[in-house]
Amino acid sequence: MFENIGLSFQGIWNHKLRSLLTMLGIIIGIASIIAIVSTIKGTNEQIKQQLIGAGNNVVKVQLCQGDYPMDLQYNTIPDGVGVLTEDIRTQISGLDGVENVSFYRERTYVESVYWQNTAFNGTMCGIDSHYFDVNGYHIYLGRGFVQSDYDSYSKVVILDQKAAESIFPGENPLGQTLEIRQQPFTVVGVVAQRSTYEPQIETYEDYSLYVGYESGAVYLPDTLWPLVCQFDEPQTVDIQARSTDDMTSVGRDAESIVNATLSVSEDSDISYASTDVLEQAQQLQQMANATNQQLIWIASISLLVGGIGVMNIMLVTVTERTREIGLKKAIGARRSRILWQFLTEAAVLTSLGGVIGVLAGIGMAQVVSRVSGSPTAISVPATLIAVLFSMLIGIVFGLMPAFKAANLNPIEALRRE
Repeated sequence: MFENIGLSFQGIWNHKLRSLLTMLGIIIGIASIIAIVSTIKGTNEQIKQQLIGAGNNVVKVQLCQGDYPMDLQYNTIPDGVGVLTEDIRTQISGLDGVENVSFYRERTYVESVYWQNTAFNGTMCGIDSHYFDVNGYHIYLGRGFVQSDYDSYSKVVILDQKAAESIFPGENPLGQTLEIRQQPFTVVGVVAQRSTYEPQIETYEDYSLYVGYESGAVYLPDTLWPLVCQFDEPQTVDIQARSTDDMTSVGRDAESIVNATLSVSEDSDISYASTDVLEQAQQLQQMANATNQQLIWIASISLLVGGIGVMNIMLVTVTERTREIGLKKAIGARRSRILWQFLTEAAVLTSLGGVIGVLAGIGMAQVVSRVSGSPTAISVPATLIAVLFSMLIGIVFGLMPAFKAANLNPIEALRRE
């Protein structure tokens, strides 16, 4: 085997230009496929990141009417929707794949938050002690909420970076007093997301999804929510899954648990529903993959052309080396020996083209990424499969020339000029 490989490289080196032209179809086909697969993988990761957000694997379960989240800012609280208890948290926390659970209430504040008679808009959240950990926030200025804040109904708030920069530009927000619904609240901390992820706002739907994130948020202990909103409103549940793949099952199981707490009529069409962003990402990925698979089939035509080129050049090689084949057979070389020699040469030729094609494909993917701004991600399995597939092409298309060489009559081969 090693001898055959050595002879193959010697033959390729002796006919460098011819070998390069023979490999060209393989190189172009493999490079195109690697570039397309890398772009597909990069795009799929971007789709998943755009929908899932900061990458904390958080599933949101919220009260809905029909297919849409219920806006309690403009609707009355429906009968039969109670407050979620610690027992419910324990049940959800015990589900497979659940890392942490947070209950909170959220509203968009419009001219509800004031500082020095200036109103600010954004999101106001009444949160429990798990909220920041679940959603990937850390305190980078001041302090977080402590249990005494909840127990003694302390009028304290924490801002996120957006709100701090918007309300107190160029000033230290700690110790400042905000007026929320005519009640004074002291700023005790500022939070920031641990992830450096920044959502891309390109459509109105993107804006609607990230409006709270973009406008800034004011957080207060959930025990103070009745003070600012006058009601114990239904909570939203954020569940941190252990992995992205667990998000769908965790969301559905948690949805069932909280829906069991409802005592609403069927006609109301009110229920808790999980936001399955993973399923949305997979749907978008499938749409992208369907288009890109067509491109892969088109690129595969180059491999077919390359295979035909390999067959053609190997037939030429057999013709050129007819006397050599006859001499080997005359001194006792078996048909299998001749067959494997030419099959190995075809496989080495196409494998070398495959390796060059992989390197060219990686380079093409990087160029496309820089020019178009689209992300790419190199797939190691795809590169290995591409090289093995190019070797398979050499074996398949080298069979006919190899059989021709193995079946030559040694006497007629020696007589050939």
